[in-house]
Amino acid sequence: MTGPRRLLQALRRRPALLRASEGAASVEFVLIFPVLMLVILSSFELGMVTLRQVMLDRGLDLTVREVRLGQITPVDHATVSASICNHALLLPDCASNLRLEMRPLDLRSWVTPPEQADCVDRADITVPLRRFTAGVENQLMLLRACSLFDPYFPTSGLGARLPRQSGGAYALTSASAFVVEP
Repeated sequence: MTGPRRLLQALRRRPALLRASEGAASVEFVLIFPVLMLVILSSFELGMVTLRQVMLDRGLDLTVREVRLGQITPVDHATVSASICNHALLLPDCASNLRLEMRPLDLRSWVTPPEQADCVDRADITVPLRRFTAGVENQLMLLRACSLFDPYFPTSGLGARLPRQSGGAYALTSASAFVVEP
């Protein structure tokens, strides 16, 4: 006898087997659990991305205020980066994953800055800064920051969908324009 015929004969001999409901919850659990876990992991990842973005924005805003008022001297990549890292509390390994770009903007002869922020290249750490120029009094400046971070769940849900930079990290960017106070 083949397998399906044997199963049908067993079911005919025991009709109560067809009406049995034991294990029904297990089937529902097996179907719903992966979807539920995907939603939970994605929610956690989105929360961490949002929290890090808020911290990067906070750090950049407070640092721009200090630069604008002349409280940071000298205005170079190292001091500005250290100030952002001090203000942005939840950026992992901030000093090595943060890259800044500061450039003057001229409203009379407008040149659009590059659309993409300059980020750390983990594959090639010798890539130089795009541009970092400290402004003079009454000059309009653009300061952009790019911070890399590794996801908690890189292969599931939101972690698998975010665009990645070099080395499998995600990039968060923040920008601020300001005028250097006299």
